Amino acid sequence: MAPGPHYGFATVSTDLGHNSTTADLAWALNNPEAKTDWGWRALHGSVQLGKQITQAYYKKTIKHSYYNGCSTGGRQGLKELQISPDSFDGLLIGAPSYYVSHLNNYATRIGLYNLPVDDPKHIDYTLFPFIGDEVVRQCDKVDGLVDGIVSSPELCTFDFSKITCGTSTNTTWCLTPAQVQTAKNIYSDYRSADGKLIAPGLLLSSEDQWWILLAGTEPSPFGVGYQRYFLLDDPNWDWRTYNDSLVTLAEKTDPGQATAIDYDISAFKKRGGKVILYHGLADGLVPTKGSGWYYNNTISAFGGLSKTKDFFRYFQIPGMQHCWGTTVDAPWNIAGAFQPGVMGTGYWSVPGFQDAKHDAMLALQDWVEKGKAVDELVATTWKSSQDPSSGVLKQRPVCPWPEKAVYKGRGDVDSADSWSCR
Repeated sequence: MAPGPHYGFATVSTDLGHNSTTADLAWALNNPEAKTDWGWRALHGSVQLGKQITQAYYKKTIKHSYYNGCSTGGRQGLKELQISPDSFDGLLIGAPSYYVSHLNNYATRIGLYNLPVDDPKHIDYTLFPFIGDEVVRQCDKVDGLVDGIVSSPELCTFDFSKITCGTSTNTTWCLTPAQVQTAKNIYSDYRSADGKLIAPGLLLSSEDQWWILLAGTEPSPFGVGYQRYFLLDDPNWDWRTYNDSLVTLAEKTDPGQATAIDYDISAFKKRGGKVILYHGLADGLVPTKGSGWYYNNTISAFGGLSKTKDFFRYFQIPGMQHCWGTTVDAPWNIAGAFQPGVMGTGYWSVPGFQDAKHDAMLALQDWVEKGKAVDELVATTWKSSQDPSSGVLKQRPVCPWPEKAVYKGRGDVDSADSWSCR
């Protein structure tokens, strides 16, 4: 919320009807009204009331309205877009956890791959970064440039023998065959017994953030909390009893009507609305492939990419984790939700680069108000990745899918001018 006034916006935010910590879902227990508030109603009501208050205070008609949210905030934006296409003219959506009935069950399912902790298959969280290092060694070069950043994880065929005890040449650490199978499960898509895709797996290069879903003695609260307090209303539910029938139940009931999978948003397009969707390729919480799935379903709903990209574009950010940040010195900051705030009090936009070339919100405004489509965004990172005062380390364009940033073959690889979208 804090960056909004710097753009000249009257800004509104909401607690979605409850007060809790991120991982505490107990407030939803036997409380269908609170679930509905979280699912869609609190945001929708806040938007409507916020507009009324703004117009009454300034005694002017609102010209344009914008949204900026990531993770659950990204889901909220997509849900509002689907149920109320006239709420916003432009939306900046990051790493959305939009398929709640599937994704929150996936959070438990993926946790089970690595549990219990005394099972030989369990991988201790301290080994996750070592797996990530080997992924960089094998997959960095696939995109054509060795720079420490995995830019095309989907093109990498990872050789698990390099991390398997007995075949690995690494003298510091290795995984047993049972642990290797656990790693393979983590990367694999979650499918039902009949082959239906429930949720995509995590990408190669996401390992440094696996701890969020995989480091505990029980699955993540994002999963177990959903089953206990949203889906079953049973705080004593035992996660060891998890099975795919819970996905079916969640699809039927969708507590709070939080899932946002209405891909035909033609009413929004007809009124001139625009969407920028982005997702970090190193996200270890919300699988990046889920955003690709959402975008491809939207393409199908509109009859092709050309009919979609004139109002909706999807940007992948290599090396960026969930919503913000990097562990591989990858350019990540485009002024998405949370990004100014993690750098400290008083920051907004992209410090030192407050223009539509670097700031996705300003680019979105230009697209909505001037008809200037977003053909690329320049992402930035600093020598200390969250401290702009340390000086710029790297800048690089991120491109509308299916284009990728390609090094021109000459010039400073850390300068955006040495890259182009192709």
